[in-house]
Amino acid sequence: MIKATQLETKDIVNLSDGARLGPIKDLHIDLETGRVVALVLQAPRKYFGLMRSGRDLVIPWDQVKKFGLDTVLVDLQPLDRSFYQE
Repeated sequence: MIKATQLETKDIVNLSDGARLGPIKDLHIDLETGRVVALVLQAPRKYFGLMRSGRDLVIPWDQVKKFGLDTVLVDLQPLDRSFYQE
């Protein structure tokens, strides 16, 4: 088992292209079942790293493949923009 606070320090890495996706900002939890349904990652920085793009990345729980000591591996297609939310 892993605590939510432990997730904040883990790198999120995409298996399909090796990209580091950023830190976990939030979790989506189904209130009826108490299960995590998605990880929410902070919007990536742009404009020389000063501002965020405004679109968080939502990773459905079924796309989370492995929890390691320092990383969480997910499997997303690089060009699939359906995972982004405003």
